[in-house]
Amino acid sequence: MKRFLVASYEFVMWVLFNLPRYSFLNALKSWFLRLQGAQVGRRVTYYPGVWIVPGKNLVIGDDVDLALDVLITTGGGVTIGDRTLIGYRTQILSSNHVIPPKPDRIFDAGHVSKPVIIGQDVWIGASCIILPGVTIGEGSVIAAGSVVTKSIPPFTIVAGVPARKIKERT
Repeated sequence: MKRFLVASYEFVMWVLFNLPRYSFLNALKSWFLRLQGAQVGRRVTYYPGVWIVPGKNLVIGDDVDLALDVLITTGGGVTIGDRTLIGYRTQILSSNHVIPPKPDRIFDAGHVSKPVIIGQDVWIGASCIILPGVTIGEGSVIAAGSVVTKSIPPFTIVAGVPARKIKERT
């Protein structure tokens, strides 16, 4: 029964979040997330293909833009500040698998969850990966394709794998 309920939830989410980004449909998507316990601000834009699981432990500010195919796992908690742009196919992961000592099985090792906090007025480029426990400071820019493994100070531009400071915004 549990698998059926999970699959049904995923189907409803897939249908809803693949709809176009008309404002009335964005409001419906925000309502769906609020039903799960999320706090969602005003005028959030969800491009088709956004996937947010499980929905609880999520705080999204006002005027946030989630581009095509953004993936967010909220098991550890995710906070996204006002006026933040999140680029195409970016992944924000607040939970990850535990690597067990040998000879223990990876399959049975479980997960570790840590919050991800993204400040306001942040621009995250396309195809970035934000890992659990990361804080991205206000006004920062994350270049496309970057993997953010450590926290980023406010008003900093980073790029690369792993993401490294390029310069501070002037």
